[in-house]
Amino acid sequence: MNHRPRLWRAGLLLILCFPASAQYTITQYSTGMTAGSGPYGIASGPDGALWFTEYTGNRIGRITTSGVITEYSTGMTAGSAPSLIVAGSDGALWFTEYTGSRIGRVTTSGVITEYSGLTAGSHPWGIAVGQDGALWFTEFSAGRIGRITTGGVVSEYSGLTGFYPWAIANGPDGALWFAEQVGPRIGRITTAGVITEYSSGMTAGAFPSGIAAGPDSALWFTENQGNRIGRITTAGVITEYSNGMTGGSGPTWIAAGPDGALWFSERDGNRIGRITTAGVITEYFGSTPLNYPAGIAMGPDGALWLAEFQGDRIDRINGINGSSHNVPTLSHWGMFLLAALLTGVGAVAALHLRV
Repeated sequence: MNHRPRLWRAGLLLILCFPASAQYTITQYSTGMTAGSGPYGIASGPDGALWFTEYTGNRIGRITTSGVITEYSTGMTAGSAPSLIVAGSDGALWFTEYTGSRIGRVTTSGVITEYSGLTAGSHPWGIAVGQDGALWFTEFSAGRIGRITTGGVVSEYSGLTGFYPWAIANGPDGALWFAEQVGPRIGRITTAGVITEYSSGMTAGAFPSGIAAGPDSALWFTENQGNRIGRITTAGVITEYSNGMTGGSGPTWIAAGPDGALWFSERDGNRIGRITTAGVITEYFGSTPLNYPAGIAMGPDGALWLAEFQGDRIDRINGINGSSHNVPTLSHWGMFLLAALLTGVGAVAALHLRV
C-alpha cells in the first residue's frame, strides 16, 4: 500500500498549522468610574476583586472580575493624589499618597485610614509588601526608602546615591528591590535597612521606572526613557532588551503574567508589551485605543488587568491564560486548503467504494 499521499497531506497540514500567538483582546470597563479620575495603580485584592487608585479623582476604586466598579473616598484628605496600591499582609489594601506624603489603608469594605509620620514633601510613590509583613515604599522627592508596619509605625532609610526612587518590589531573595530613575540605578534594601545599588550594565539616561519579580528568580524593570526592558539578577547582573519595541514607547509599569512572561505598559506608545524570560518582546494595541496605560497587575481570575490613566478605564487583557495560547490554529488560507484536501479525500473514498 502506498502511504505517500497520506504523509503528504499530514505534512501540508502541519505546515498550515501554527501556534496561536498574539491573539489577545482587551475588554475595557468605565461604567461606575467618575470622569477625570485618572486611575493609576492597580492590585489584586484578598476579596477576589481588583483595587485601584484614582490619582486625580482622589479616590480608591474596586472592580470585580465581571467589571462592576465601586469608588471610595470617605476618610481620604482632599488632594492626596493616591498613587500605587498593594494588598497587605493584614487583609487590607495599602497605598501611597503622593501629594499628601502619607500612606493610606483601605479595608475590603471600603474604610480608609491615613498614616502620617513621613518627612514632609517626601512624595511616596511605589509600595510593596516585604517578607517581614510590613509595607515598604519609595520616597520620590526625599530620596529614601520607607517602611510602615500594619500598625502604622513609620521608619525611613537614607543612603541612596541615585535620585528619585520610583517603583519597588519584593524580591526572591527576601529583600526589596527598587528603581532609581536618575542615576540610573537599581537598588536593593534588606528588611534590616541595608541598601546596595547597582548600575553596571545599564545605559545612561535609561530612567528605570517599574520593577517586578519574574518567574526566573530575577527582577525585571522598565527603562522609560531608554525604551528598553531590563533584567537584574539577585547578584546584581543587569541585561537590557530592546529588540521588538517601537521607538518612543515609554515602557512604565511591569508585572509577571500567568503565561510565564512579563507584561508591561507603554505610556507613550499607548500599547501593552510582553517580554519572555529569553528577552523576546512583542507589542499589542487594544481593540479600542489605549490612553496612557499605567499600572498593570495579575488578577484573582488569572488574567492581567490594566489601569488607563487618561482613558478613565480599567482593562482586562483576555487570552493570556488557558490552553488556547498553545493550541494550533489555521490561517484563512489554511482553512481553505484544508477544506480542499478533505474534499479530495472524500472523493477518493467515494471512488474506492464504487470500485
